[in-house]
Amino acid sequence: MATAMTLHTIEPVKKKPLPAGLPREWYESHNRRLKAMRLAISLLDSGTYDAQRATNRKIRTMAVRTGIRRPSNVTCKMVRSFIRDAG
Repeated sequence: MATAMTLHTIEPVKKKPLPAGLPREWYESHNRRLKAMRLAISLLDSGTYDAQRATNRKIRTMAVRTGIRRPSNVTCKMVRSFIRDAG
């Protein structure tokens, strides 16, 4: 006898506007952290659990695969830091 499978849909998180009036550097670092976190999650999902294996080339390739703009060296370093902290 077959049972019906219920599929749950995940609704995207509603985005809130960023606070106004902060220095430009704050917005740049905030967006850099978000980008690095998205890349770190993608790398972890693909099986890269070791920060030493997350080379700049691998991170940039993942960015292309996920449709994220090419990360800088600083962002790549931040991605490795997130992966290191996740383990």
